[in-house]
Amino acid sequence: MAAALEDRAKRVFGDHYPEAVAFTDLLVEHGVERGLIGPREVDRLWERHILNSAVVAELLPRNCRVVDVGSGAGLPGIPLAIARPDLDLTLLEPMARRVAWLTEVVDTLGLRVEVVRGRAEEAAVRERLSGSDVVTARAVAPLERLAGWCLPLLRPGGRLVALKGESAAEELERDALAVRRAGGTRSRVTTCGGDVLELPTTVVLVERDEQASGRDGARRRRKDR
Repeated sequence: MAAALEDRAKRVFGDHYPEAVAFTDLLVEHGVERGLIGPREVDRLWERHILNSAVVAELLPRNCRVVDVGSGAGLPGIPLAIARPDLDLTLLEPMARRVAWLTEVVDTLGLRVEVVRGRAEEAAVRERLSGSDVVTARAVAPLERLAGWCLPLLRPGGRLVALKGESAAEELERDALAVRRAGGTRSRVTTCGGDVLELPTTVVLVERDEQASGRDGARRRRKDR
């Protein structure tokens, strides 16, 4: 790793930089073979994936409850857990082989993280993980679907933090109605990590409407009749 990149990584991870190195080494060694990352990503893991994920920590309140939906290779969840050990973090992933990978990483690095197999839209998952403060998602789905899956996992006033690309603003404009119908409000695009990354991480933030849980309850009561 270049000295300048190492310095930036140490600024983000602080005393937990060795764990970030260990996670990156695991991805380099096993990521392509296990179908977690593409071959071209190996040489740009730090800039495009590890730091791109970790800088989102600046958006998360201390000691909050976070669910990383569709965690996959562990992005952004594992870098967030390393950079912010105060977080109560759950990695949610539907595929068994990826759940096995995430469990291995958590055990190897000694992280205080729970790994759950399932999908955000499943009733059992919603019952188990609802009331969270923050839900993160990276390269999972368009906002139209993501909002419907993720917002029910949040407490009223909780926040969806969706890592997106350069077209985030256009995607939010396109899917704004679907986001509102799913119970989203105060949606906006922001960036983070501008002092660390050459290309800051683009994030769409969506709050769960304070009245959403009441509407959800009313819908459930109508279905039960």
